[in-house]
Amino acid sequence: MADVTLDEITVLPNGMSCSLPADSPLAKLLKSQRTWVGPSARQRLGILRRAKSIAIVGASPNAARSSYFVGTYLMSSSDYRVYFVNPNADTIFGQKAYPDLASLPEIPDIVDVFRKSSDIPSVIDDVLAVGATTVWLQLGIWNEDAARFGQSKGLTVVMDRCIKIEHARFNGGLHLLGFDTGVISSRKAAR
Repeated sequence: MADVTLDEITVLPNGMSCSLPADSPLAKLLKSQRTWVGPSARQRLGILRRAKSIAIVGASPNAARSSYFVGTYLMSSSDYRVYFVNPNADTIFGQKAYPDLASLPEIPDIVDVFRKSSDIPSVIDDVLAVGATTVWLQLGIWNEDAARFGQSKGLTVVMDRCIKIEHARFNGGLHLLGFDTGVISSRKAAR
């Protein structure tokens, strides 16, 4: 995947992207420093279809946390083997919680991350150390330098996207903006 500069594509606050010269008034107004472009929707669908296991780094047993909600969704609405990584928890959803990625019983296909942006470089190091191939950073998590480093080492990096929303949207159960469509279809689900 080629790097794209701000002169070619700007990612807007709503997640949409468009061509925008870096010196334009709108670019200055947006103060966007995001120049990295991750996998396209088609590529993200492929990532989700190929995956068999997902490790949630920063998983929480607290029902008020977004990682808890995503874990619940993945366990109940997918065929993935889901592993929870949290050094401060013994169990999450009645399953063993692992202290780190190296402790997992297998190398996960996707490492879904719920950690602050400044923690991402060490997470990327851990992912590389265990041999996982995809890092998925949840909504609001963005570390362009870490993403570029991971990508240079062969990782596929998805940033600032919710794996639950993407999975549900690709399977017809969610509107692009994250709302339940209420659509019941006989279409075969994507995964």
